[in-house]
Amino acid sequence: MNEEITTFLNSGLLEKYLIGETTASETDMVENLIVNNAAVKTAYDVLQDNLEVVSKLNAKEAPQDALNNILDALDEKPVISISKINKRKTWYKYSIAASVAAFLFASTSYLFYVQNQKLSHENQVVVDEIFDLRSDIENNNKMLSDIMKQFKQLNNPETRKYIINGNSRAKNLKTVAYINPKEKKSMIDVVSLPQLPEDQCYQIWAEVEDKMVNLGILKETDRQLKEIPYTEDALALSITIEPKGVNPKASKENAVAEIALHNIK
Repeated sequence: MNEEITTFLNSGLLEKYLIGETTASETDMVENLIVNNAAVKTAYDVLQDNLEVVSKLNAKEAPQDALNNILDALDEKPVISISKINKRKTWYKYSIAASVAAFLFASTSYLFYVQNQKLSHENQVVVDEIFDLRSDIENNNKMLSDIMKQFKQLNNPETRKYIINGNSRAKNLKTVAYINPKEKKSMIDVVSLPQLPEDQCYQIWAEVEDKMVNLGILKETDRQLKEIPYTEDALALSITIEPKGVNPKASKENAVAEIALHNIK
């Protein structure tokens, strides 16, 4: 690999291109290198794989009918129908006309009141939905920020990847651990966990010299990257099946998956 390509790969432009933060000229340069240079293409493919891992976090979508409700409320206008009163030529009917006019005025006033109450309620609904949308946007932005942090962590050259497969007791078990000893960060990605009885659970452990350190419970619902405690000088990771609600002590008999951590320092 020549010096120019090495400088490019260390510049961070490939990561910026992948998340859409490059300028037009930078985009043209990156795409040209991806097409014409095998080393750049390989690095790009690895970054895409890592981004797919961290993108498993589910973003919460705004309600599908929220926009339609807002548009309907803004477009809706009160329509008041006012009856016309025919004039009477005879004096003795003036009193009747006045009574009718008073009744229509009262009716119209009531219709205005009801309509205004309805519009006031609908306006409040619109305001509430706008605040909900803003809250969703803020939550999604925070989620995106967390995803980008995890993405950068996975792409850190110091981060090591360990695939943990189950033994004969849990053949379909598969998890992936990411450990960065320099930044003292550990993450676990639950790919698949065989179902257990209600009174049992999976626990993950770190082996340190002659003792086992509990790193927490693994659940099938945790199908996303999550941080686990970093354990200094850990020699191996182990997953066991333990009773729920009991302070467990890891044992070889309960282990369903193990992997040694080589050169972790």
